Amino acid sequence: MPRWRPTRWLAEAGPDVPLEIRHALIASLFGTLPIFIAGVFNTVTVSVLVALRMPSWPFLLWCAFDILCCSARLVVLLIARRRAARHEPTPTDLYILLGLAWAAGIGFGAFISLTSGDWVAATLVCLTATAMVGGVCFRNFGAPRMVGLMIVLTLGPCTFATIFVNEPILLIGLLQLPFYIYSMSRAAFGLNSMLVSTMQAEREHAFQAKHDMLTGLPNRTGLTQALQASLTRYDGSKPLALIYLDLDGFKTVNDTHGHNTGDRLLQLVSDRLRRLVRAGDVVARIGGDEFIVLSEQIGGSPLKRFGERLVREISQPYQLDEAVTATIGVSVGIARAPEHGLDLETLMAAADAALYQAKSEGKARCIMAATRLRSAGSASNPAAAAMTSLSPRAA
Repeated sequence: MPRWRPTRWLAEAGPDVPLEIRHALIASLFGTLPIFIAGVFNTVTVSVLVALRMPSWPFLLWCAFDILCCSARLVVLLIARRRAARHEPTPTDLYILLGLAWAAGIGFGAFISLTSGDWVAATLVCLTATAMVGGVCFRNFGAPRMVGLMIVLTLGPCTFATIFVNEPILLIGLLQLPFYIYSMSRAAFGLNSMLVSTMQAEREHAFQAKHDMLTGLPNRTGLTQALQASLTRYDGSKPLALIYLDLDGFKTVNDTHGHNTGDRLLQLVSDRLRRLVRAGDVVARIGGDEFIVLSEQIGGSPLKRFGERLVREISQPYQLDEAVTATIGVSVGIARAPEHGLDLETLMAAADAALYQAKSEGKARCIMAATRLRSAGSASNPAAAAMTSLSPRAA
């Protein structure tokens, strides 16, 4: 993101735009490399041809500036793209300023061409300036204020030059330019607003597809993606545990006080779970009153103690409203990688088997899935052995 106040203002996407979308809009300024190359080639070629036609110092100065500015823009663009690929800070402020300088250079070339009296050069440069406005609008829609300023810097000098040309008919440009700037700027703002709305809708749809709408926690799809990411990083040097929680007594609260109260209880349980887990752990609701905690940070005896802490904390009373206080319990089953599998199905099966054992032994307790239940016929899938031995529910 831009860091300087003027460039931040130029790149402002509007109020209430999430940071993720702001980043995407800034990234769009560095995209469409073919359009960038075409624009650079066009302006450099025109400035060189006009300088060869009229080798006076203003045109030579414009040609040199255009070559240097375009070269600098290309270098900064390539550096920014490489840094972005490595998730490092990019020279966004410099890139924006170079874009404005490039637009101002085109405007300067148009001004000196019109005031020179050479209508061949003037026609060529003005056609180039107006043609570049379309590319500016298309390429920089992520920063509509920047688009407006680049149009002013490109076409403003063309219109201003008509005052010094002995052709009164050209003064109509003084009336045309404000309307043109307004219409093209509004088009850029409209395209930007449409893009932001589309990105927000896609973001919401992606969130809904991977999250439980009641609690905001990841759902089974989100849990699967989180586990796949964990398994991609997994090398056996760190623990990886799947903790399966099933609430005890939730149905009684739900039936007694109604579904709205039951939903409120699930939200409070979710909030409590978020506070209990470590940063980096994943808490998911996979349906009904069942939750999953995916942790890469604890193993062995501390893992069992953490499960027992979950039992204690989740079992504390909940104030559902001014008149209703509810107390529920929770049973916990824990499976670990690689002992019980390296995919969601086998880990879930082992944790579910341990959870069923916790339920059958009186609920409100934590059970670790037992690897000792492996048999010769199920050695390749210890979770399946645990499920078969302990859990008709899981089967």
